[in-house]
Amino acid sequence: MNLHRLLLQRAADRNPLRVALIGAGKFGSMFLSQARHIPAMHVVAVADLDPARARASLARVGWAPEQFEAHSLDAALRSGSTYITDDSLSAIASDTIDIVIDATGNPVAGIRHALLCADHGKHIVMVNVEADALAGPLLAKRARQAGVVYSLAYGDQPALICEMVDWARAVGFEVVAAGKGTKFLPAYHDSTPDTVWGHYGFAPQQVEEGDFNPQMFNSFLDGTKSAIEMAAVSNATGLTPAPSGLEFPACGTDDLPRVLKPRSEGGVLHHRGQVEVVSSLERDGTPVFRDLRWGVYVTFAGDSDYVRRCFNEYGLLTDESGNYTAMYKPYHLIGLELGISVASIGLRREATGVPDEFRADAVAVAKRDLSSGATLDGEGGYTVYGRLMPAADSLRAHALPIGLAHGVKLTRAVNKGRPVTWDDVVAPDSQAVRARREMELLYAPDTAARNVMPELLRS
Repeated sequence: MNLHRLLLQRAADRNPLRVALIGAGKFGSMFLSQARHIPAMHVVAVADLDPARARASLARVGWAPEQFEAHSLDAALRSGSTYITDDSLSAIASDTIDIVIDATGNPVAGIRHALLCADHGKHIVMVNVEADALAGPLLAKRARQAGVVYSLAYGDQPALICEMVDWARAVGFEVVAAGKGTKFLPAYHDSTPDTVWGHYGFAPQQVEEGDFNPQMFNSFLDGTKSAIEMAAVSNATGLTPAPSGLEFPACGTDDLPRVLKPRSEGGVLHHRGQVEVVSSLERDGTPVFRDLRWGVYVTFAGDSDYVRRCFNEYGLLTDESGNYTAMYKPYHLIGLELGISVASIGLRREATGVPDEFRADAVAVAKRDLSSGATLDGEGGYTVYGRLMPAADSLRAHALPIGLAHGVKLTRAVNKGRPVTWDDVVAPDSQAVRARREMELLYAPDTAARNVMPELLRS
Protein backbone atom coordinates (compact mmCIF):
# COMPACT_ATOMS: atom_id res chain seq x y z
CA MET A 1 0.00 0.00 0.00
CA ASN A 2 3.00 2.32 0.04
CA LEU A 3 4.44 1.99 -3.47
CA HIS A 4 3.94 5.69 -4.18
CA ARG A 5 5.79 6.67 -1.02
CA LEU A 6 8.67 4.38 -1.94
CA LEU A 7 8.76 5.84 -5.46
CA LEU A 8 8.93 9.35 -4.01
CA GLN A 9 11.88 8.28 -1.86
CA ARG A 10 13.66 6.82 -4.93
CA ALA A 11 13.05 10.09 -6.73
CA ALA A 12 14.47 12.07 -3.80
CA ASP A 13 17.51 9.77 -3.81
CA ARG A 14 17.90 10.34 -7.58
CA ASN A 15 17.86 6.60 -8.09
CA PRO A 16 15.11 5.92 -10.65
CA LEU A 17 13.87 2.55 -11.84
CA ARG A 18 15.49 2.16 -15.28
CA VAL A 19 13.09 0.54 -17.69
CA ALA A 20 13.18 -0.78 -21.26
CA LEU A 21 9.84 -1.27 -23.01
CA ILE A 22 9.79 -3.73 -25.91
CA GLY A 23 6.74 -3.22 -28.10
CA ALA A 24 5.07 0.16 -28.59
CA GLY A 25 1.60 -1.10 -29.51
CA LYS A 26 -1.60 -0.45 -27.57
CA PHE A 27 -0.51 -1.92 -24.22
CA GLY A 28 2.93 -0.32 -24.43
CA SER A 29 1.43 3.05 -25.40
CA MET A 30 -0.92 2.97 -22.42
CA PHE A 31 2.03 2.38 -20.10
CA LEU A 32 3.99 5.20 -21.72
CA SER A 33 1.09 7.60 -21.19
CA GLN A 34 1.35 7.05 -17.43
CA ALA A 35 5.08 6.46 -17.00
CA ARG A 36 5.92 10.14 -17.41
CA HIS A 37 3.72 10.92 -14.39
CA ILE A 38 5.21 8.26 -12.07
CA PRO A 39 8.03 9.39 -9.74
CA ALA A 40 11.37 7.59 -10.21
CA MET A 41 10.18 5.81 -13.38
CA HIS A 42 12.70 6.37 -16.18
CA VAL A 43 11.89 4.69 -19.49
CA VAL A 44 15.46 4.60 -20.78
CA ALA A 45 14.59 2.75 -23.99
CA VAL A 46 11.62 1.89 -26.17
CA ALA A 47 12.40 -0.93 -28.58
CA ASP A 48 10.11 -1.67 -31.49
CA LEU A 49 10.63 -3.33 -34.87
CA ASP A 50 9.26 -0.09 -36.33
CA PRO A 51 10.98 2.87 -34.56
CA ALA A 52 8.74 5.31 -36.43
CA ARG A 53 5.71 3.66 -34.84
CA ALA A 54 7.34 3.99 -31.42
CA ARG A 55 7.92 7.71 -31.97
CA ALA A 56 4.35 8.15 -33.15
CA SER A 57 3.08 6.29 -30.07
CA LEU A 58 5.08 8.52 -27.72
CA ALA A 59 3.82 11.65 -29.45
CA ARG A 60 0.22 10.39 -29.42
CA VAL A 61 0.24 9.83 -25.65
CA GLY A 62 1.64 13.25 -24.88
CA TRP A 63 5.42 13.03 -24.83
CA ALA A 64 7.27 16.10 -26.14
CA PRO A 65 9.77 15.39 -28.98
CA GLU A 66 12.77 16.34 -26.86
CA GLN A 67 11.86 13.60 -24.37
CA PHE A 68 12.68 10.82 -26.85
CA GLU A 69 15.52 12.21 -28.95
CA ALA A 70 18.44 10.52 -27.15
CA HIS A 71 20.96 9.03 -29.61
CA SER A 72 22.08 6.13 -27.39
CA LEU A 73 21.20 4.30 -24.21
CA ASP A 74 24.01 6.04 -22.32
CA ALA A 75 22.84 9.44 -23.54
CA ALA A 76 19.28 8.65 -22.47
CA LEU A 77 20.48 7.64 -19.01
CA ARG A 78 22.53 10.82 -18.59
CA SER A 79 19.83 13.18 -19.82
CA GLY A 80 16.78 11.50 -18.32
CA SER A 81 15.29 11.07 -21.80
CA THR A 82 14.40 7.99 -23.88
CA TYR A 83 16.23 6.18 -26.67
CA ILE A 84 14.18 4.70 -29.52
CA THR A 85 15.63 1.60 -31.14
CA ASP A 86 14.75 -1.52 -33.09
CA ASP A 87 17.43 -3.51 -31.23
CA SER A 88 15.70 -5.07 -28.22
CA LEU A 89 18.57 -7.47 -27.57
CA SER A 90 21.10 -4.65 -27.02
CA ALA A 91 18.69 -2.93 -24.64
CA ILE A 92 18.34 -6.12 -22.58
CA ALA A 93 22.12 -6.56 -22.46
CA SER A 94 22.82 -2.94 -21.48
CA ASP A 95 23.92 -1.96 -17.97
CA THR A 96 21.62 1.06 -18.28
CA ILE A 97 18.52 -1.12 -17.81
CA ASP A 98 17.15 -2.74 -14.63
CA ILE A 99 13.68 -3.88 -15.69
CA VAL A 100 12.44 -5.06 -19.10
CA ILE A 101 8.79 -5.03 -20.18
CA ASP A 102 7.85 -7.40 -23.00
CA ALA A 103 4.68 -6.03 -24.60
CA THR A 104 5.17 -7.62 -28.02
CA GLY A 105 2.32 -10.14 -27.86
CA ASN A 106 4.52 -12.55 -29.82
CA PRO A 107 5.14 -15.77 -27.86
CA VAL A 108 8.35 -16.62 -29.73
CA ALA A 109 9.81 -13.15 -29.11
CA GLY A 110 8.65 -13.25 -25.50
CA ILE A 111 10.50 -16.48 -24.80
CA ARG A 112 13.65 -15.09 -26.39
CA HIS A 113 13.46 -11.89 -24.34
CA ALA A 114 12.75 -13.68 -21.05
CA LEU A 115 15.69 -16.04 -21.46
CA LEU A 116 17.98 -13.14 -22.37
CA CYS A 117 16.81 -11.25 -19.30
CA ALA A 118 17.81 -14.22 -17.15
CA ASP A 119 21.19 -14.35 -18.91
CA HIS A 120 21.82 -10.64 -18.34
CA GLY A 121 20.35 -10.33 -14.84
CA LYS A 122 17.32 -8.20 -15.74
CA HIS A 123 13.89 -8.37 -14.16
CA ILE A 124 11.10 -8.92 -16.68
CA VAL A 125 7.44 -7.95 -16.74
CA MET A 126 5.72 -10.37 -19.11
CA VAL A 127 2.81 -8.46 -20.60
CA ASN A 128 3.11 -11.12 -23.29
CA VAL A 129 0.69 -13.62 -21.72
CA GLU A 130 0.93 -15.67 -24.91
CA ALA A 131 4.55 -16.45 -24.05
CA ASP A 132 3.65 -17.10 -20.42
CA ALA A 133 0.99 -19.65 -21.36
CA LEU A 134 3.46 -21.32 -23.71
CA ALA A 135 6.43 -21.68 -21.35
CA GLY A 136 5.90 -19.45 -18.29
CA PRO A 137 6.80 -22.00 -15.59
CA LEU A 138 10.15 -22.66 -17.30
CA LEU A 139 10.83 -18.94 -17.85
CA ALA A 140 10.04 -18.15 -14.22
CA LYS A 141 12.32 -20.96 -13.08
CA ARG A 142 15.17 -19.58 -15.20
CA ALA A 143 14.59 -16.13 -13.72
CA ARG A 144 14.68 -17.49 -10.16
CA GLN A 145 17.91 -19.34 -10.89
CA ALA A 146 19.41 -16.07 -12.18
CA GLY A 147 18.27 -14.15 -9.11
CA VAL A 148 15.83 -11.91 -10.97
CA VAL A 149 12.06 -11.46 -10.93
CA TYR A 150 9.70 -12.73 -13.63
CA SER A 151 6.23 -11.22 -13.31
CA LEU A 152 2.82 -11.13 -14.92
CA ALA A 153 1.66 -7.64 -15.87
CA TYR A 154 -0.59 -5.70 -13.53
CA GLY A 155 -3.50 -4.14 -15.41
CA ASP A 156 -3.94 -7.24 -17.53
CA GLN A 157 -6.63 -9.53 -16.15
CA PRO A 158 -4.41 -12.49 -15.11
CA ALA A 159 -2.38 -10.41 -12.64
CA LEU A 160 -5.52 -8.77 -11.25
CA ILE A 161 -7.06 -12.22 -10.72
CA CYS A 162 -3.88 -13.38 -8.98
CA GLU A 163 -4.13 -10.37 -6.67
CA MET A 164 -7.72 -11.20 -5.74
CA VAL A 165 -6.85 -14.85 -5.12
CA ASP A 166 -3.94 -13.80 -2.91
CA TRP A 167 -6.19 -11.41 -0.97
CA ALA A 168 -8.80 -14.09 -0.28
CA ARG A 169 -6.24 -16.68 0.81
CA ALA A 170 -4.26 -14.20 2.91
CA VAL A 171 -7.37 -13.50 5.01
CA GLY A 172 -8.08 -17.21 5.43
CA PHE A 173 -10.75 -17.98 2.82
CA GLU A 174 -10.71 -20.99 0.54
CA VAL A 175 -10.90 -19.79 -3.06
CA VAL A 176 -13.63 -21.70 -4.86
CA ALA A 177 -13.26 -20.11 -8.30
CA ALA A 178 -11.52 -17.19 -9.95
CA GLY A 179 -11.49 -15.74 -13.42
CA LYS A 180 -12.77 -12.98 -15.63
CA GLY A 181 -15.67 -11.96 -17.82
CA THR A 182 -15.86 -11.85 -21.60
CA LYS A 183 -18.33 -11.82 -24.48
CA PHE A 184 -18.83 -15.42 -25.58
CA LEU A 185 -21.22 -17.83 -27.28
CA PRO A 186 -20.31 -21.43 -28.23
CA ALA A 187 -20.64 -20.55 -31.93
CA TYR A 188 -17.76 -18.10 -31.54
CA HIS A 189 -15.27 -21.00 -31.53
CA ASP A 190 -15.81 -21.14 -35.31
CA SER A 191 -15.33 -17.40 -35.83
CA THR A 192 -12.69 -16.26 -38.32
CA PRO A 193 -11.23 -12.87 -39.26
CA ASP A 194 -13.97 -12.71 -41.93
CA THR A 195 -16.83 -13.05 -39.45
CA VAL A 196 -15.43 -11.30 -36.40
CA TRP A 197 -16.82 -7.81 -37.05
CA GLY A 198 -20.38 -9.09 -37.36
CA HIS A 199 -20.11 -10.76 -33.96
CA TYR A 200 -18.80 -7.53 -32.44
CA GLY A 201 -21.50 -5.49 -34.17
CA PHE A 202 -19.01 -3.20 -35.91
CA ALA A 203 -20.25 -1.51 -39.07
CA PRO A 204 -17.96 -1.67 -42.15
CA GLN A 205 -17.34 2.08 -41.86
CA GLN A 206 -16.16 1.71 -38.25
CA VAL A 207 -13.70 -0.97 -39.28
CA GLU A 208 -12.48 1.08 -42.23
CA GLU A 209 -11.88 4.17 -40.12
CA GLY A 210 -10.36 2.38 -37.10
CA ASP A 211 -7.03 0.72 -36.48
CA PHE A 212 -8.44 -2.80 -36.08
CA ASN A 213 -6.57 -6.08 -36.45
CA PRO A 214 -9.20 -8.72 -37.27
CA GLN A 215 -7.10 -11.71 -36.21
CA MET A 216 -6.22 -10.13 -32.86
CA PHE A 217 -9.85 -9.18 -32.19
CA ASN A 218 -10.95 -12.66 -33.20
CA SER A 219 -8.59 -14.27 -30.68
CA PHE A 220 -10.58 -12.52 -27.94
CA LEU A 221 -13.88 -13.66 -29.43
CA ASP A 222 -13.22 -17.31 -30.32
CA GLY A 223 -12.12 -18.28 -26.80
CA THR A 224 -8.39 -18.38 -27.47
CA LYS A 225 -7.41 -15.39 -25.35
CA SER A 226 -9.54 -16.64 -22.46
CA ALA A 227 -7.81 -20.04 -22.62
CA ILE A 228 -4.38 -18.40 -22.65
CA GLU A 229 -5.15 -16.08 -19.76
CA MET A 230 -6.72 -18.78 -17.60
CA ALA A 231 -3.72 -21.02 -18.22
CA ALA A 232 -1.54 -18.20 -16.87
CA VAL A 233 -3.79 -17.78 -13.81
CA SER A 234 -3.83 -21.51 -13.11
CA ASN A 235 -0.06 -21.83 -13.36
CA ALA A 236 0.39 -18.87 -11.00
CA THR A 237 -2.26 -19.63 -8.36
CA GLY A 238 -2.73 -23.41 -8.13
CA LEU A 239 -6.35 -23.18 -9.23
CA THR A 240 -7.00 -25.71 -11.98
CA PRO A 241 -9.26 -26.07 -15.04
CA ALA A 242 -12.17 -28.45 -15.32
CA PRO A 243 -11.27 -31.54 -17.40
CA SER A 244 -13.46 -30.18 -20.22
CA GLY A 245 -11.83 -26.74 -20.15
CA LEU A 246 -13.77 -23.49 -19.96
CA GLU A 247 -17.59 -23.63 -19.88
CA PHE A 248 -18.19 -19.84 -20.21
CA PRO A 249 -21.41 -19.87 -18.13
CA ALA A 250 -23.66 -16.83 -18.59
CA CYS A 251 -23.37 -14.98 -15.29
CA GLY A 252 -23.68 -11.44 -13.96
CA THR A 253 -22.07 -9.98 -10.87
CA ASP A 254 -25.07 -10.63 -8.64
CA ASP A 255 -25.06 -14.33 -9.50
CA LEU A 256 -21.35 -15.12 -9.06
CA PRO A 257 -21.78 -16.91 -5.70
CA ARG A 258 -24.73 -18.94 -6.97
CA VAL A 259 -23.16 -20.00 -10.28
CA LEU A 260 -19.45 -20.27 -9.45
CA LYS A 261 -19.69 -23.06 -6.88
CA PRO A 262 -19.52 -26.85 -7.28
CA ARG A 263 -22.16 -28.70 -9.32
CA SER A 264 -22.79 -30.92 -6.32
CA GLU A 265 -24.17 -27.83 -4.57
CA GLY A 266 -26.12 -26.39 -7.49
CA GLY A 267 -23.39 -24.45 -9.30
CA VAL A 268 -21.48 -25.11 -12.52
CA LEU A 269 -18.00 -25.95 -11.25
CA HIS A 270 -16.38 -29.35 -11.66
CA HIS A 271 -14.46 -28.83 -8.41
CA ARG A 272 -13.54 -26.30 -5.75
CA GLY A 273 -10.45 -24.35 -6.72
CA GLN A 274 -11.23 -23.86 -10.42
CA VAL A 275 -10.49 -21.21 -13.05
CA GLU A 276 -13.51 -20.21 -15.12
CA VAL A 277 -14.60 -17.41 -17.47
CA VAL A 278 -18.14 -16.03 -17.34
CA SER A 279 -19.96 -14.77 -20.43
CA SER A 280 -21.76 -11.45 -20.75
CA LEU A 281 -24.29 -13.10 -23.08
CA GLU A 282 -27.06 -15.58 -22.37
CA ARG A 283 -27.01 -18.58 -24.70
CA ASP A 284 -29.77 -16.98 -26.77
CA GLY A 285 -27.55 -13.93 -27.33
CA THR A 286 -29.35 -11.54 -24.99
CA PRO A 287 -27.22 -9.48 -22.58
CA VAL A 288 -26.60 -10.76 -19.07
CA PHE A 289 -27.90 -8.44 -16.35
CA ARG A 290 -25.01 -6.58 -14.65
CA ASP A 291 -22.41 -8.44 -16.69
CA LEU A 292 -18.70 -8.65 -15.86
CA ARG A 293 -17.42 -8.39 -19.43
CA TRP A 294 -14.44 -6.16 -18.56
CA GLY A 295 -13.78 -7.35 -15.03
CA VAL A 296 -12.36 -10.09 -12.82
CA TYR A 297 -13.78 -12.02 -9.87
CA VAL A 298 -13.10 -14.48 -7.09
CA THR A 299 -15.65 -16.64 -5.24
CA PHE A 300 -14.85 -18.04 -1.82
CA ALA A 301 -16.44 -20.02 0.98
CA GLY A 302 -17.30 -19.14 4.57
CA ASP A 303 -17.40 -22.76 5.76
CA SER A 304 -18.51 -21.88 9.29
CA ASP A 305 -21.72 -20.64 10.89
CA TYR A 306 -19.93 -17.60 12.30
CA VAL A 307 -18.45 -16.49 8.96
CA ARG A 308 -21.78 -17.08 7.20
CA ARG A 309 -23.41 -14.78 9.76
CA CYS A 310 -20.73 -12.18 9.07
CA PHE A 311 -21.42 -12.38 5.34
CA ASN A 312 -25.07 -11.66 6.07
CA GLU A 313 -24.42 -8.91 8.62
CA TYR A 314 -22.17 -6.97 6.27
CA GLY A 315 -24.43 -7.21 3.25
CA LEU A 316 -22.45 -9.60 1.06
CA LEU A 317 -24.37 -11.27 -1.74
CA THR A 318 -24.28 -15.01 -1.24
CA ASP A 319 -25.78 -18.14 -2.72
CA GLU A 320 -28.92 -19.65 -1.18
CA SER A 321 -26.90 -21.49 1.48
CA GLY A 322 -25.15 -18.32 2.61
CA ASN A 323 -21.81 -20.11 2.39
CA TYR A 324 -20.49 -18.80 -0.93
CA THR A 325 -19.83 -15.18 -1.77
CA ALA A 326 -17.75 -13.17 -4.23
CA MET A 327 -15.60 -10.12 -4.76
CA TYR A 328 -15.03 -8.57 -8.17
CA LYS A 329 -13.53 -5.63 -10.00
CA PRO A 330 -15.82 -4.45 -12.80
CA TYR A 331 -13.03 -3.06 -14.98
CA HIS A 332 -9.34 -3.35 -15.75
CA LEU A 333 -7.21 -0.53 -17.11
CA ILE A 334 -4.70 -2.63 -19.02
CA GLY A 335 -1.43 -0.77 -19.70
CA LEU A 336 -2.47 2.26 -17.65
CA GLU A 337 -1.91 0.13 -14.53
CA LEU A 338 1.36 -1.49 -15.58
CA GLY A 339 3.45 0.81 -13.39
CA ILE A 340 2.32 -1.25 -10.40
CA SER A 341 4.31 -4.24 -11.68
CA VAL A 342 7.38 -2.14 -12.43
CA ALA A 343 7.28 -0.51 -8.99
CA SER A 344 6.60 -3.79 -7.18
CA ILE A 345 9.56 -5.46 -8.85
CA GLY A 346 11.93 -2.51 -8.59
CA LEU A 347 11.12 -1.53 -5.02
CA ARG A 348 10.16 -4.82 -3.36
CA ARG A 349 11.47 -7.49 -5.74
CA GLU A 350 7.91 -8.86 -5.73
CA ALA A 351 6.10 -10.19 -8.79
CA THR A 352 2.47 -9.30 -9.46
CA GLY A 353 1.76 -12.94 -10.29
CA VAL A 354 4.26 -15.60 -11.30
CA PRO A 355 3.85 -19.19 -12.59
CA ASP A 356 5.30 -21.77 -10.22
CA GLU A 357 4.09 -24.99 -11.83
CA PHE A 358 2.67 -26.28 -15.13
CA ARG A 359 -0.99 -26.93 -14.25
CA ALA A 360 -2.89 -25.72 -17.32
CA ASP A 361 -2.29 -25.41 -21.03
CA ALA A 362 -3.87 -23.60 -23.98
CA VAL A 363 -3.87 -26.08 -26.88
CA ALA A 364 -4.70 -25.73 -30.58
CA VAL A 365 -8.05 -27.19 -31.67
CA ALA A 366 -9.22 -27.43 -35.28
CA LYS A 367 -11.94 -24.93 -36.22
CA ARG A 368 -12.86 -26.98 -39.27
CA ASP A 369 -11.76 -30.19 -40.93
CA LEU A 370 -8.12 -29.58 -41.84
CA SER A 371 -6.38 -31.52 -44.58
CA SER A 372 -2.83 -32.84 -44.62
CA GLY A 373 -0.49 -30.11 -45.87
CA ALA A 374 -2.61 -27.26 -44.49
CA THR A 375 -0.70 -24.47 -42.73
CA LEU A 376 -1.94 -23.41 -39.31
CA ASP A 377 -2.39 -19.67 -38.79
CA GLY A 378 -2.43 -19.44 -34.99
CA GLU A 379 -4.47 -17.36 -32.55
CA GLY A 380 -7.62 -15.82 -33.93
CA GLY A 381 -7.11 -17.20 -37.43
CA TYR A 382 -9.03 -19.46 -39.80
CA THR A 383 -7.70 -22.87 -38.76
CA VAL A 384 -7.47 -23.29 -34.96
CA TYR A 385 -8.61 -21.81 -31.66
CA GLY A 386 -7.13 -22.19 -28.19
CA ARG A 387 -8.79 -24.51 -25.64
CA LEU A 388 -7.91 -24.65 -21.96
CA MET A 389 -6.82 -28.10 -20.79
CA PRO A 390 -5.29 -29.50 -17.59
CA ALA A 391 -1.55 -29.71 -18.24
CA ALA A 392 -1.38 -33.41 -17.38
CA ASP A 393 -4.05 -34.14 -20.02
CA SER A 394 -2.25 -31.96 -22.58
CA LEU A 395 1.03 -33.76 -21.96
CA ARG A 396 -0.54 -37.19 -22.22
CA ALA A 397 -2.21 -36.20 -25.51
CA HIS A 398 1.00 -34.60 -26.88
CA ALA A 399 -1.20 -31.59 -27.65
CA LEU A 400 0.29 -28.71 -29.64
CA PRO A 401 0.15 -25.43 -27.71
CA ILE A 402 -1.72 -22.63 -29.46
CA GLY A 403 1.36 -20.40 -29.14
CA LEU A 404 3.26 -22.63 -31.59
CA ALA A 405 0.36 -23.25 -34.00
CA HIS A 406 1.37 -20.52 -36.42
CA GLY A 407 3.07 -21.16 -39.76
CA VAL A 408 3.41 -24.92 -39.17
CA LYS A 409 2.21 -27.54 -41.66
CA LEU A 410 0.02 -30.51 -40.91
CA THR A 411 1.43 -33.91 -41.84
CA ARG A 412 -2.01 -35.51 -41.65
CA ALA A 413 -5.66 -34.48 -41.55
CA VAL A 414 -7.23 -33.23 -38.32
CA ASN A 415 -10.99 -33.27 -37.86
CA LYS A 416 -12.93 -30.27 -36.61
CA GLY A 417 -13.02 -30.06 -32.82
CA ARG A 418 -9.97 -32.28 -32.28
CA PRO A 419 -6.82 -30.97 -30.61
CA VAL A 420 -3.80 -30.79 -32.92
CA THR A 421 -0.85 -32.83 -31.61
CA TRP A 422 2.91 -32.64 -32.04
CA ASP A 423 2.58 -35.77 -34.18
CA ASP A 424 0.29 -33.91 -36.60
CA VAL A 425 2.80 -31.18 -37.54
CA VAL A 426 6.33 -30.54 -38.68
CA ALA A 427 7.68 -28.50 -35.76
CA PRO A 428 10.49 -26.07 -36.56
CA ASP A 429 13.82 -26.24 -34.77
CA SER A 430 13.54 -23.00 -32.84
CA GLN A 431 14.38 -21.65 -29.42
CA ALA A 432 10.67 -21.39 -28.56
CA VAL A 433 10.01 -25.02 -29.50
CA ARG A 434 13.03 -26.21 -27.53
CA ALA A 435 11.99 -24.18 -24.47
CA ARG A 436 8.47 -25.54 -24.62
CA ARG A 437 9.68 -29.13 -25.04
CA GLU A 438 12.10 -28.69 -22.15
CA MET A 439 9.21 -27.56 -19.97
CA GLU A 440 7.13 -30.54 -21.09
CA LEU A 441 9.99 -32.85 -20.16
CA LEU A 442 10.18 -31.22 -16.75
CA TYR A 443 6.51 -31.92 -16.06
CA ALA A 444 6.00 -35.10 -18.14
CA PRO A 445 3.40 -37.27 -16.35
CA ASP A 446 4.97 -40.65 -17.01
CA THR A 447 8.26 -42.40 -17.69
CA ALA A 448 7.38 -43.17 -21.30
CA ALA A 449 6.98 -39.48 -22.09
CA ARG A 450 10.26 -38.70 -20.35
CA ASN A 451 12.02 -41.27 -22.51
CA VAL A 452 10.63 -39.89 -25.78
CA MET A 453 11.01 -36.17 -25.27
CA PRO A 454 14.80 -35.84 -24.86
CA GLU A 455 15.22 -36.66 -28.58
CA LEU A 456 13.57 -33.32 -29.34
CA LEU A 457 16.00 -31.41 -27.16
CA ARG A 458 19.31 -32.65 -28.51
CA SER A 459 19.57 -29.89 -31.08
